[in-house]
Amino acid sequence: MEERRLGPVVGLGTWNTFDTDAALASEVLDAALAAGTRLIDSSPMYRGAEQALGRALDGRREEVVVATKIWASSLEEGRDQFRRQLEWYGHVEVEQVHNLLAWQAHVEWLETERDAGHIGRLGVTHYQASAFDELADALETGRFQVLQVPYSPWERECERRLLPLADELGVAVIAMRPLGGSGADGRRRIEPTPAELAELGVYSWAEALLRWALADRRVDCVIPATSRPERAVENACAGDGTGFSDEQRALVERLAGRLPPA
Repeated sequence: MEERRLGPVVGLGTWNTFDTDAALASEVLDAALAAGTRLIDSSPMYRGAEQALGRALDGRREEVVVATKIWASSLEEGRDQFRRQLEWYGHVEVEQVHNLLAWQAHVEWLETERDAGHIGRLGVTHYQASAFDELADALETGRFQVLQVPYSPWERECERRLLPLADELGVAVIAMRPLGGSGADGRRRIEPTPAELAELGVYSWAEALLRWALADRRVDCVIPATSRPERAVENACAGDGTGFSDEQRALVERLAGRLPPA
């Protein structure tokens, strides 16, 4: 965690996955770790996912980079969230202010915790393009080392200002919603032909989307969420270091604009 980069790697998101089910979290984590995944992203917003992850990490904490968040409108609530995170994880490698909520206030005490060795890097996130100007303002303070934003062929607004700014400032980038987002079923139902998959050198549309995002050198990590161990293994394949060419990336973009099967 001393270097700028986090990857490029395929991490594991926990939004709408195992909630409080520690047994399921352990099963998914087993598969993900065996496939080479190391960064796990969570948040107090994800119901009981943080606690379930903490229980699943028992005995293997040092194998994982924990990227979680503070999601609180008050300092008291934020500090309470962090206290629980330390109980579950011991320390946090990447602590992010979720959706910019009260970020100016939280960054003060989070820097103190980082300086004390309880946090590795500080980050800031938002999922809405309307907040990207404020995200840029936060990055320009120089107080954050990680940026998390949505990035897929359907959500490319971060390319305009945030990705260039992160690159200029040496800020690592985590791409959320790389498969199109939990509400975008049609995006995931696109079925490339065998010839198109062969041209892309992938086994699935999901793998193509992950490789598309990682082909941008400014992106360090993608965090597809899943509650299925087999999907965690499949997703991890995209992190093997094989990069997409410009032509392969353009093909993914063309396919992304194609209507899914009825």
